[in-house]
Amino acid sequence: MTAEIAGLAPSGKVVGVDKSGEMIAFARGRFSEAEFSNLSFQQADAAALPFVAEFDVIFSNAALHWVRGHRPVLAGIARGLKSGGRCVLQMGGRGNGADVIRAFDGCRAHPRWRAVTADLEFPYGFYGPQEYREWLAEAGLSADEVKLIGKDMVHDTRETFVGWLRTAWMPYYADVPKDGVDEFLQEVSGKFLEIHPQDELGRVHVPMVRLQVMAHREPAQKTRES
Repeated sequence: MTAEIAGLAPSGKVVGVDKSGEMIAFARGRFSEAEFSNLSFQQADAAALPFVAEFDVIFSNAALHWVRGHRPVLAGIARGLKSGGRCVLQMGGRGNGADVIRAFDGCRAHPRWRAVTADLEFPYGFYGPQEYREWLAEAGLSADEVKLIGKDMVHDTRETFVGWLRTAWMPYYADVPKDGVDEFLQEVSGKFLEIHPQDELGRVHVPMVRLQVMAHREPAQKTRES
């Protein structure tokens, strides 16, 4: 996605960041600066961004819900924007995947799994417009749009749905023994399908909620020459 953005801004400069050194190494290997002269990648924590007044736009998609506290994230975004710069953010919002979480919690509480699963602190930052507008203002950003958007995520088969559970919901099965993960995820999918049965084509529909945020840093006031 970062490379796509770089392709749309040939006269600009695009920097992609990730907390994982492995992800940064992969991105640098896949999209070299020799091929993409306006694109670079830097290891950085979203909660401690190192940039100061460097960007016209900061963009994030489907990433920030992995961060529990968003005040430092927004402070770093505000700090990294130039005067008049803007940010466009989309992430899981309040209520996102609620029935998936219920299915996981129900299976973890079952006697079959309770003995091998530990207490789990909610691992995601799923927030709503009210608190997010307050945090934007605290960071010095002016909100242009902050809203929750309902999404119908469709998986073609139960198997692809289980694959998504495996990749997107790791914190919920991280303490399950490796030799039991497949069975556990099948039970979770079964519990979810009790609430949302597959449609006539065998597809699995998952109600999801996204928080979409558009905000900007107010342009600096020009001093009037006397």
